[in-house]
Amino acid sequence: MSRPVYQRASSTNLRPGTAPRSLEGKLAIVTGGSRGIGAAIARNLASKGASLVLGYTSDSSSEPSAQLASSLESSHGINAIAVQADIGNPQGPAHLVTTAKNHFAHPRSGKFQIDIIINNAGVSKNMPLEEITSETFTQQYTVNVLGPILLLQAALPFLPKDRSGRIVNLSSVSSSLGFHGQTVYGGTKAALEAMTRTWSRELAERATVNAVNPGPVATDMYELTGPEFQQQMKPFMQNAPLQRVREGVDDERFVKDAELAGGRPAYDHEIAGVVGMLCSEDSGWCTGSVVSANGGFKFSY
Repeated sequence: MSRPVYQRASSTNLRPGTAPRSLEGKLAIVTGGSRGIGAAIARNLASKGASLVLGYTSDSSSEPSAQLASSLESSHGINAIAVQADIGNPQGPAHLVTTAKNHFAHPRSGKFQIDIIINNAGVSKNMPLEEITSETFTQQYTVNVLGPILLLQAALPFLPKDRSGRIVNLSSVSSSLGFHGQTVYGGTKAALEAMTRTWSRELAERATVNAVNPGPVATDMYELTGPEFQQQMKPFMQNAPLQRVREGVDDERFVKDAELAGGRPAYDHEIAGVVGMLCSEDSGWCTGSVVSANGGFKFSY
């Protein structure tokens, strides 16, 4: 993994008898790429031919991230590396981009381009207004808001100059639905959506910039939620067209819990599919938008 690998497409990278895939030869950075939605996005992009830089934060994610990178390489014939970089640390985003450049720059010309950036890494801690502290505010805004800013700044010199770049920010329905305990987290996601609109103008000649806003998703974080959280979500899930459970189709756990929860959460690959769509050439006329990737939990307007 230490040798430079140039990511641009070539005939030698394609499997015999296959046509180039839609993202063949592209390079994507996915933050929070070791598990959950980030890992699902990585799988989706790899299946379309993109090489990957999987950003992760904690030491405990080192092995899963390396295993995912290796699996994607062998399954999809792409190049992938896992890079430990704390997006909430001022040096983290720059380290992520520098490491990517060291691995993927052309060995002779030094040419290096970042085609896709997925700002997926984020932290959340729900608490009522009276319990919010400066520390919890700073932590969430540093990771969820400042982190994407610093990553875009570090990546800016390497973005395409022909509007072919794709930037997708992972927001949340929490940005606009006002859930109890989400003064800080909801605020960070609202900020990210505002940044999406600004960047769509500032980077118009380089890349499209969009956001997606998942609702509940079947990840480790969702598994840790309790009855109180599920009761808060229940009316929304009951009214979401695609979150109604289907016996014999949906995971038995969600069918069993549907009476309490009101429906099922999204599967991570369903969010990844919408993100993958926004990374395609066909999405080139869509920018500055928040695309509802939540099964109708919240309609766009």
